[in-house]
Amino acid sequence: MEKKKTGLGIFQKYLSLWVALCMVGGVLLGRLFPGVVGTLGRMNVYNISLPVAVLIWLMIYPMMLQIDFGSIVRVGKNPKGLIITLIVNWAIKPFTMFALALLFFKGVYGGMLTSDQIQQYIAGAVLLGAAPCTAMVFVWSYLAGGDAAHTLVQVAINDLVILVLFIPIVALLLGVSGITVPYATLFLSVVLFVVIPLVAGALTRRGLIRSRGREWYENVFLPKWKPVTTIALLATLLLIFSFQGETITRNWVNILLIAVPLILQTYLIFGIGYGICKMVKIPYRIAAPAAIIGASNFFELAVAVAISLWGANSGAALATTVGVLTEVPVMLTLVSIAQKTRHWFPDPRTSDECRENVSCSSEFTTA
Repeated sequence: MEKKKTGLGIFQKYLSLWVALCMVGGVLLGRLFPGVVGTLGRMNVYNISLPVAVLIWLMIYPMMLQIDFGSIVRVGKNPKGLIITLIVNWAIKPFTMFALALLFFKGVYGGMLTSDQIQQYIAGAVLLGAAPCTAMVFVWSYLAGGDAAHTLVQVAINDLVILVLFIPIVALLLGVSGITVPYATLFLSVVLFVVIPLVAGALTRRGLIRSRGREWYENVFLPKWKPVTTIALLATLLLIFSFQGETITRNWVNILLIAVPLILQTYLIFGIGYGICKMVKIPYRIAAPAAIIGASNFFELAVAVAISLWGANSGAALATTVGVLTEVPVMLTLVSIAQKTRHWFPDPRTSDECRENVSCSSEFTTA
């Protein structure tokens, strides 16, 4: 039976429009219903919003449903994507972010900001640059058609590296002593956004394939989950912007100033990772998540550290918050770029990666 390419129709065709409407709608909700939004905003544990966590879980779970767990064992046979991710995330990304922050906040905006604002905004930018994404990268990889097993391994390795390198890199770039990582935030994020959906996806996959067969699972059951990811993504965007409605309207000029280097950094890091993958001829389904994981940020960690070091009303906290606001719309453009350039990469059906059965199962088309 041929695999069905199901779609969301008007949702996917006009996704950019829905994203823009959710951003505006979120700000309006925050202004019109501050009590309701405030109540939802206070539902958090270790700086992780529980309502947002539920929506992110709904975005990640469909991707976990696709993972052939036997393929995870074979990922190490072709480690190029993992090596590129590590190099870009830890040897390049923090330092390009620091350079862009200096260029814009000290140089371009030097006459518009106070010295304290300059230092604080640089600090917030560096915190974002030193924390590659843990949760949302599953969603971006899923939407781009990336390999689920590789994405999972990449995230797992980055979670381990964060424990070792995050503090030294931030301390080196900012000269801040006494930095402590809120490990509760880090560990809770891993449990909520990796462990729980991973276990749930594995149990669902195993049970349904055993009872209904692989063909039904991949061609009937999986496509039904495709709308859930996009709808949850839009709902997440609506909720995030409703939480930040007052901050946006009160600090909109500074938010625009901060957003420029953060957005440039995102495109720059994606371009570096994606370009290296193209040069070494990595199949698209590995190249896409390898580039995307470096471009996105672990903003929960960055926000938590900024608040713990400088306070919730600090410039550093504002800068990390801007990272939250720009993350979704910018990453969606990168997903679109990846989808439109997948022909740059080797055909996975004929590549060595595919012949070794590493990443050819359960292609779940989202375009």
